[in-house]
Amino acid sequence: MAKYKIKVKKSAEKEFGKIPPKELIKILDKIESLSTNPHPIGSIKLSKQEKYRFRVGNYRVLYIIENNILTVFIVKVGHRKDMFRPL
Repeated sequence: MAKYKIKVKKSAEKEFGKIPPKELIKILDKIESLSTNPHPIGSIKLSKQEKYRFRVGNYRVLYIIENNILTVFIVKVGHRKDMFRPL
């Protein structure tokens, strides 16, 4: 199986700074694993959107899979209480 590239939006990179280091390590490990399996166990497709999410403890990661170019785009990372509030 081909490996997917992982690309992170600048806004998601900024959110990494708000996450405690211990949790951030777990999140980054899970994000890295998306390169071999973009649909891991626990990954959920959001309704009416082409985005997926997975959780790591109290944090959520939103991402988009582009199968035609073998790329996973990390769109948003944050605490579960803040994730799905309208912007």
